[in-house]
Amino acid sequence: MKLGFIVNPIAGMGGKVGLKGTDGEEVLEKARELGAYPEAPIKAKKALEVLLPLKEKIAVFTCPGSMGEEIAKQLGFKSIVLGEQKDITGPEDTEKAANMMLDEGIDILLFAGGDGTARNIYNAIGDKVPVIGIPAGVKIHSGVYANHPKAAGEVALKYLMDNYMEVKEVEVMDIDEEAFRKGQVTAKLYGYMKVPFEPQLVQNQKSGGIEGEEAALDGISDKIIEQMEENTIYIVGSGTSTRPIMEKLGLPNTLLGIDLVKDKQLIDSDVNEKEILQHIEGEKAKIIVTVIGGQGYIFGRGNQQLSADIIKKVGKENIIIIATKKKLMSLGGRPLLVDTGNDEVNSMFNGYMRVRTSYYEEVVHMVKGL
Repeated sequence: MKLGFIVNPIAGMGGKVGLKGTDGEEVLEKARELGAYPEAPIKAKKALEVLLPLKEKIAVFTCPGSMGEEIAKQLGFKSIVLGEQKDITGPEDTEKAANMMLDEGIDILLFAGGDGTARNIYNAIGDKVPVIGIPAGVKIHSGVYANHPKAAGEVALKYLMDNYMEVKEVEVMDIDEEAFRKGQVTAKLYGYMKVPFEPQLVQNQKSGGIEGEEAALDGISDKIIEQMEENTIYIVGSGTSTRPIMEKLGLPNTLLGIDLVKDKQLIDSDVNEKEILQHIEGEKAKIIVTVIGGQGYIFGRGNQQLSADIIKKVGKENIIIIATKKKLMSLGGRPLLVDTGNDEVNSMFNGYMRVRTSYYEEVVHMVKGL
């Protein structure tokens, strides 16, 4: 059996430092200056480890160095390295690698990255071979990604062991990062790729808001403001559901970033992980987050600035989740998800948490750490 394995080593580096992506050399350099480090290889290794039971039965076709070779060899897989080693890799390297793997007749392609990486893979192979993405980027709108790294490995393992596993076509989406940094979400459909169908392991495409939710969000924001405590920093997460809180306070809002409020005044806006940690040192703090519609994530998708270290400092008991009933219903009974990249912190969330759904109501919903 032949497994393709591609890692975009810089995917997601802009998340914790508040850059909302890592497309382009200039943004990558800025991320490094702010202290960002590669996390995609760590997540890719978690996925490939799941395939160890097939180690003697599969050949891993991969890319030089940090694009896959290092991980495959660390785990002891028979590796066929395609292409030449490069100090700096870009989208063209991902596309070239995917094309070479297609020529080698791979059975499935396992890749780590974000929506930009999914686009690159699509440009190279289209729907010619099944793929499964390891979520490692800041932007994860496409439906080609598993819920978390280990799930990606589980999907690939099941597919390689079951020749009759159903495959379905899912959308490859991406957004304009420049517009994204200015608070504008401009999503575009680029095409469809084939993904092994495993609904419990593969995420849904991110869905937008549902009309008629304004009244519920209005009530939620009134209640949150009414209950705000003095001398407490409120870390206000990204998204349209948290925006009414800032609007009612008369404060500017970073739609796709994180803002800090204390005593109902803005103390900092569009902050990164390091800035949040500095502000909350020695202070009481609470986090306000919402749910990504259609997917259910409360941490780990689009708000990577809210890292495991921040969550540990703030404490689970000081996390406020808000979502309309319609948004929760869109999950079809599935749990809310947490994917911080830290197993200890993820497991803290296993169980039930309260979700504010209107001015008068809260519901209790299952939460799962990935």
